[in-house]
Amino acid sequence: MKLSPNYRSTINFSIIGISLLFWIVLIFNPGQILGMKHCHVSTSGLSMVSFQMLLEMNPITAQLLGWGLMVIAMMLPKLIMPIQFIYSQSLKRYRFFNALLFVLGYTAIWIVVGFVMIGIIFFTNLWMPMSLMPALLVVNIAIVWQYSPIKQRFLNLGHDHRVLSVFGLKSMQDSLSMGFTHGISCVGAGWALMLFPMLLPYGHNLAMIIVTFIMIAEHLEHPRVPEWGFNPRLKLIKMIIAQTKIKLLP
Repeated sequence: MKLSPNYRSTINFSIIGISLLFWIVLIFNPGQILGMKHCHVSTSGLSMVSFQMLLEMNPITAQLLGWGLMVIAMMLPKLIMPIQFIYSQSLKRYRFFNALLFVLGYTAIWIVVGFVMIGIIFFTNLWMPMSLMPALLVVNIAIVWQYSPIKQRFLNLGHDHRVLSVFGLKSMQDSLSMGFTHGISCVGAGWALMLFPMLLPYGHNLAMIIVTFIMIAEHLEHPRVPEWGFNPRLKLIKMIIAQTKIKLLP
């Protein structure tokens, strides 16, 4: 079933609008939900007192909320094409609900991973508080991971758009399962990139913008044979340049 241009435009503007709304929340950072707060006790090194103080100043619930907002703001634009696919595969009365199930399945994978990520963030802030070293270590891991065959396999998984069931409960199960698959694909491909901004003692927002651009760009690339090799993944930049030239033409 071919999706009409009106539906495509509605999906595009809705998702981008929601993403921008969450970006605004992250930029203003109410309650310091993004980043770790410290005091002189919590920066005194690895100890139970330091851990208790850090946990008291940065409750797990607040950290999970910040992580969830970050995931939605950064990842929603990547879901435009899959949601369009679900709309094209679903009956009209099931479209919105199936798309919602897809997003919930996708987000659930990232929330589960969030517990691990937050654990890593707590440990690094106890071990090396306000240090750039953990972020530099992770960015080096991310660079190696970026061009590994394992990452390419996860990126290929994100292009696995199978035909969905049309009717009833099976269509809902297929949409939810597709959300889980895309979540696993994105986590496998981008876990190091997502962890990097969270480990920075400052500059979270700029790092998140850069990481978002990289992850959207690699999502737009076609599947490739998984192998080691340098792949700059410039399709998004080429698209922006092409659209800019079209707009500037007399």
